Amino acid sequence: MKIAVTGCNGSVGTRVVLAALAQGHTVVGIDSAPVPDALTHLDVDAGRLALHRADLREYDAGLRLLEGCDAVVHLAAMRTPGDYVVAAHNTNVVMSWNILRAAAELGINRIALASSVNVIPLVWTERKDFEYFPLDEDHPCRPDEPYGLSKVIGELQADTIVRRYPSMRVASLRLSWSVRRREDALRDDPEQRKNDLWGYVQEDAAADAFLLALTDESGRWSGHERFFITAQDVASEVASRELWERYWKDVPIKEGKDLSGHKGFFDCSRAERLLGWTHRNPA
Repeated sequence: MKIAVTGCNGSVGTRVVLAALAQGHTVVGIDSAPVPDALTHLDVDAGRLALHRADLREYDAGLRLLEGCDAVVHLAAMRTPGDYVVAAHNTNVVMSWNILRAAAELGINRIALASSVNVIPLVWTERKDFEYFPLDEDHPCRPDEPYGLSKVIGELQADTIVRRYPSMRVASLRLSWSVRRREDALRDDPEQRKNDLWGYVQEDAAADAFLLALTDESGRWSGHERFFITAQDVASEVASRELWERYWKDVPIKEGKDLSGHKGFFDCSRAERLLGWTHRNPA
């Protein structure tokens, strides 16, 4: 396929580009930032990689660059609440709608959007109101800050676009903290990471999820689906049950689930069932 990757210069975007090229796809990379070294000197056949700088808050820019593509990975975004006022919200909401609407206009039916575990109130929220662990896609989304809100709205935009254009298939991938290796997410004091539940996702594993969302031919899903994309273990040397007892004992463990060993606080079984995705760490 010819795949557009927005935010191609970011840590996950770069890995998506490299993985897509390794699988034989052609890539159109789009970013507002300078091209990183990892993409500058790639030895690929002519025509298989094109890199563009563009501001995707401008609808026509995205429409022009997506023309001729078969699929889109949308990673371009502000990755934090920023000023906690308007910057992250307005940037992310406008870009995600522009990409979805441009894809619809151009007949591009396979889209993978970068959402976030922060649709659930996590690290940047004042109030943590978890209803159960492990968190799954049925848990209510109640952010109180602009970044998480922008990702909730992006998911609602995907619901909207597939109602209008039922041939489209959109995956919203709720990424945890993306790191190169599990060790990069470890902290000596587990309290430092209690508000994001010691979650992480290895960058290449995240890239796998984006490409599976585009290439999946199983027929197990259609329309718009939300998926948690996190490691199946916690980034802590402390056992998960002990972390729960120490910091979150008032939150019940969902019936039929457990936090034995170092099991994560996020349930990624939907991604495994519908996409065939499981997290992998480098050897």
